[in-house]
Amino acid sequence: MKKVSILIPCYNEEENVVPMSEAIISLFENELVKYDYELVFIDNDSKDNTRLLLRSICTKNKHVKAIFNARNFGQFNSPYYGLLQTTGDCTIAMVCDFQDPIELIPQYLQEWENGYKIVIGIKKSSKENLIMYKLRSIYYKVIKKFSDIEQIEHFTGSGLYDKEFVSILKNLNDPTPFMRGIVAELGYKRKEIPYEQPKRRAGKTHNNFYSLYDAAMLSFTSYTKIGLRMATFMGVGIGIASVVIGIVYLVLKLIYWDRFVAGMTPILIGIFFLGAVQLFFLGFMGEYILTINQRIMNRPLVIEEERINFEDSAS
Repeated sequence: MKKVSILIPCYNEEENVVPMSEAIISLFENELVKYDYELVFIDNDSKDNTRLLLRSICTKNKHVKAIFNARNFGQFNSPYYGLLQTTGDCTIAMVCDFQDPIELIPQYLQEWENGYKIVIGIKKSSKENLIMYKLRSIYYKVIKKFSDIEQIEHFTGSGLYDKEFVSILKNLNDPTPFMRGIVAELGYKRKEIPYEQPKRRAGKTHNNFYSLYDAAMLSFTSYTKIGLRMATFMGVGIGIASVVIGIVYLVLKLIYWDRFVAGMTPILIGIFFLGAVQLFFLGFMGEYILTINQRIMNRPLVIEEERINFEDSAS
């Protein structure tokens, strides 16, 4: 009997962990009966009752396992680490708030049985904030245009990954994993399943400007060179423009030496403009350096505080 691992990362999801576990357990016990399964929750240091509820769920059902992180290790490290801890013939990653519909699971498994090592969900529309969806669309198109690696639009990480691909991930030793980029860069031939993203079942989203910016910068610095190239091209362009403007001013001053008054305004505008450009690209270069620094330090993805129901993992 093939074993399927379901990975559910969570953070402050006390309103969703019980309904999510019940929905997935019911799916396997009533519809996907030909599969053995394990349901793995990895909790990223929740501050509500999420851990208390997970302990109760694990006590009632040995198919349910839990990993408690010692602290919050971020939106990328925790799910990636959890994926590496699964033991199934394939692993299906989904979010805890039901925005990845569980109806996708049978579709993922069907395509896996058809031979695909990777089956992913692609958001074709969303019932969430329309403005955010449009902004994400623009972001994906920009990254796709400038990246050396094919980027997958509206792929959030939900999908099925065969154990062969998971074993590749275990050998990557990447301290700053960006799953969306890794699947595009290293993945086998994949099958894409379109779906409409529903609203959160309960609770509030944990994404904010900082977390979204962090995700954008990680993908930008990992898979594009455009930031550094823009600095080079803009520096050359501004240099040429400065020479041309200087020559024009010199000619005008020589011809109209008694009437042409340049004043301080052009100088001040030029200074502030160049200062702003320099600060912008210093910050951009800093993002690349930060990514390099994180990789050089090679810290552990996650430090575990506790794990539950993993006693039989070696069997």
